[in-house]
Amino acid sequence: MPHLIVRGIKAEQMATISEPLAVELAGLCNCGTDNFTIECLQTTGVFAGKIVESFPFIEVAWFERGQEVRDQFAKIVTKYVLSLDIPEVEMAFIAYQKESYYANGEHF
Repeated sequence: MPHLIVRGIKAEQMATISEPLAVELAGLCNCGTDNFTIECLQTTGVFAGKIVESFPFIEVAWFERGQEVRDQFAKIVTKYVLSLDIPEVEMAFIAYQKESYYANGEHF
């Protein structure tokens, strides 16, 4: 169920790493690859009156799995993103609370 929301990286680039990335993350999180959602947002950066490329940034929304898993998750994602010849990427984790997450009108 981890959701990766990606900006500043082209969808075509993420598609090339999506399968091995999901396999490795699924192993870490003890779940199936079908539990992962990767979405690439089309963004336009602006700075100093000019249009600039958006900085590579990934938000990971998930149910908390602890610092050790979070650290490993971040390293795995970073490894794959840097393999795309992207020199730098930043990431932030957003933890869902089970009582605040609903599927078909029912909370977990």
